[in-house]
Amino acid sequence: MSTYMFSAVEKMEMERFLVVSILVTCVLVISVGGEEDASSPSASVSACEFPAIYNFGDSNSDTGGISAAFYAMASPYGETFFHRPAGRASDGRLIIDFIAEKLGVPYLSSYLDSIRSNFRHGANFASGGATIRRQNESWFENGVSPFPLDIQFVQYDQFKARTTTLYNQAKDLSDIQDLPRAEDFSKALYTFDIGQNDLAAGFRKMSTEQFLAEIPDIVNQLATAIRSLYDRGARAFWIHNTGPIGCLGVTLHYIHDPSPPGYLDRHGCVKLQNHMARQFNRLLKQKVIQLRKELPLSAITYVNVFAAKYKLISNAKKLGFFDKTKICCGYHEDYDHVWCGNKGKINGSEIYAGSCEDPSLYISWDGVHYSEAANHWIANQIASGSFSDPPVSIINACHRP
Repeated sequence: MSTYMFSAVEKMEMERFLVVSILVTCVLVISVGGEEDASSPSASVSACEFPAIYNFGDSNSDTGGISAAFYAMASPYGETFFHRPAGRASDGRLIIDFIAEKLGVPYLSSYLDSIRSNFRHGANFASGGATIRRQNESWFENGVSPFPLDIQFVQYDQFKARTTTLYNQAKDLSDIQDLPRAEDFSKALYTFDIGQNDLAAGFRKMSTEQFLAEIPDIVNQLATAIRSLYDRGARAFWIHNTGPIGCLGVTLHYIHDPSPPGYLDRHGCVKLQNHMARQFNRLLKQKVIQLRKELPLSAITYVNVFAAKYKLISNAKKLGFFDKTKICCGYHEDYDHVWCGNKGKINGSEIYAGSCEDPSLYISWDGVHYSEAANHWIANQIASGSFSDPPVSIINACHRP
């Protein structure tokens, strides 16, 4: 447990921003100082040959799950790369898409998407608004996905069992060309990008002290999923920590000068929210170290996505981006907002919340999710191993430290 003490001002302001946390969680599905870098990666190990990727997560890596389960995303989502809504909460590709490119496999089809999906090289169980721990809330009420991590794992279990049976029974391999080979499950890379919505739920439901006490249980539930996959033959894991939620455009939109003393960090992000993210990440890293000892055949890479994103945010202008507070898609003026791709009335006039002229200049696509350009920059940073523990690139992630 951290010894960080919260001032009365910080506690008061945390309560004030609970409404923002609710909006953060909702838009995750209806859109539909940083940590230190790891040491330089080693180039002495041979490249792995991952035949497939199996991903678990929330909207940061959802390639069509929540869109297939509920309402399809509307334009201008997907406009930059796919030139149509493609089930992703961005104008184009996500980090998981760039990871697939790095490993030479096709973009992942969502498990929930039944239309022309190809699972030969893996599947994506991520769902926008998903949490590690069940929230028992309605997707329609608070934007919380009905597919938390334990349900995603059940879906994986069923997927593996059914496809393995079909593969073993097939008389002609052309009949199952869109399904994975049974032997590929143990050779695949298992990726996780989940936890941000657990933070948002904690901000919404609990006091700071209560939530700090709950974080270990959230991390333990993530560890349980990893152990269960290991017991079923998974060996290589690529685990993202959670990003700097206090730097999200939608959060910073509600901050007006002057902010309370000590409320923002030196880069203008909400200090307390990022502190909670760091607490989660600290415990997650400790758990990864423990899991490496418990699971002797595993290769588990802890990826400091927080540090990579914070580096981008704090050096935005130097890297060719607008300030983190600038949001490409949606209408956000004063306290009025209309979410990206939607229509709304502002001062009696109907507003269509479209996108900016050049999304590549923005870090924030819709206030919560990152633009394709930002995702690409972050993916390049983490794939190299510069933000990983151990410091190996993603193409070497099958090797134990």
